[in-house]
Amino acid sequence: MKGATTMTIAFLGLGAMGQHMAANLLRAGQIVHVWNRSPAPVQALAQQGAKAAATPAECGIADVVFTMLADDAATRAVMIDGGVLDAMAPGSIHVNMATVSVAFAREMAELHLARGVGYVAAPVLGRVDVAAAGKLNILAGGSDELIARVQPLLDLLGQKTWRFGDAPEQANAIKLACNLTLACAIEATGEGAALARAHGVPAANFVDLVTSTLFAGSPVYKGYGGMIAEARYSPAGFKLSLGQKDVRLAVEAGRAQGLPLAFGDALQGVLKEAVDAGDADLDLAALGKNAARRGGLA
Repeated sequence: MKGATTMTIAFLGLGAMGQHMAANLLRAGQIVHVWNRSPAPVQALAQQGAKAAATPAECGIADVVFTMLADDAATRAVMIDGGVLDAMAPGSIHVNMATVSVAFAREMAELHLARGVGYVAAPVLGRVDVAAAGKLNILAGGSDELIARVQPLLDLLGQKTWRFGDAPEQANAIKLACNLTLACAIEATGEGAALARAHGVPAANFVDLVTSTLFAGSPVYKGYGGMIAEARYSPAGFKLSLGQKDVRLAVEAGRAQGLPLAFGDALQGVLKEAVDAGDADLDLAALGKNAARRGGLA
């Protein structure tokens, strides 16, 4: 069990990632209250021993509240409008594992501090299969004392916790930087594959070359490159619409510090093009489909 102590836990947001993460906590013997907007994941986890909550506010009784919600708006709707933060006792901790904006993370930290509730930002790197295996990389921002208290639980969810400063929003800035880099890599691979195809070379041949030479050992180029080569964009492990949101947040985070992000600006246009073409619910690898479509190859 990696040495975790038993605490009362709540997990709100049981999408593709969150459901597996909550299940890992349950398997380790933790007491987990769960809530989700749609009931099916709650019912599935209840069969594994979770305690189903009828409303978000019911989860405020927990010692540690985890959230894995889609964005700023969803997190605000649940934690603030849904009454979870108001229901949390002083000394309890909220661990926000979602990819949210830097500005929102800063606001949340201030709201929690005013109520005597701890706040840790802990966005993650890893797709659904990695979450299921408990092998996520967790990017943590917050005070050493708070992170130390929840570290045994983080150890049940990830293979490593990376510390990025005392301010929670620093972890969110790093997560946005990672997702911007990821999207750039996928777009570059998609355009390279499209260029190869335009000259009569199969995309798989191009991907095999670059993942064996220039980018050997890179899970991003190999994994997403393989999806592009096979035109395998569904089911989505990371929806293109979420990638669009993250690139927008990265550009906004740069702008707030007087830092223009040229690739980020360009990618916003590319992602809008893909969404407008109907690819929003496909995997982010569908940037490869979009690149090919520009040349009449898809």
